[in-house]
Amino acid sequence: MLRGRAVTLRPATAADVPALAAIRAHPEVRRWWRGGDDLAAAVRADLTDDDLTVYAIEHDGRVVGAIQWYAEDDPDYRHASMDIFLDPAARGGGLGGDAIRTLARHLIDAHGHHRFTIDPAATNTAAIRAYAKVGFRPVGVLRRYERGEDGRWHDGLLMDLLADELAD
Repeated sequence: MLRGRAVTLRPATAADVPALAAIRAHPEVRRWWRGGDDLAAAVRADLTDDDLTVYAIEHDGRVVGAIQWYAEDDPDYRHASMDIFLDPAARGGGLGGDAIRTLARHLIDAHGHHRFTIDPAATNTAAIRAYAKVGFRPVGVLRRYERGEDGRWHDGLLMDLLADELAD
């Protein structure tokens, strides 16, 4: 269990699937986090992916989202990548930034990571602003990076953060 200023991160379990699927079903979240017609199955797939570590984000005793990470283990390119989603009702209070800082500190201290990446949709300005507050910087646009539910390709924004740039 990882404790931030306002959030607790704990390994997500099968018991969290209904809450996380419900959050992902919210139109403001689903726009960025697809998952097909069965969001519970999509959440379960993430929980059983051996390359991914998923934490439930709790605030005031309630699951308000999830944050996940995976590592590039090639020693010449080693880094960790993150993804996060929050219940829209929990946004605006700094919980996302707290979750990212908490996970980043853990990955620095426990796993020795020195660099992190995150890749929001290039049009997800709210997420980009939130990541910048933590210290992430834009690296470049990933052109036609991700196919949207509309079937078209959309750009992503690659952002990175060095351990010593993590904002408190």
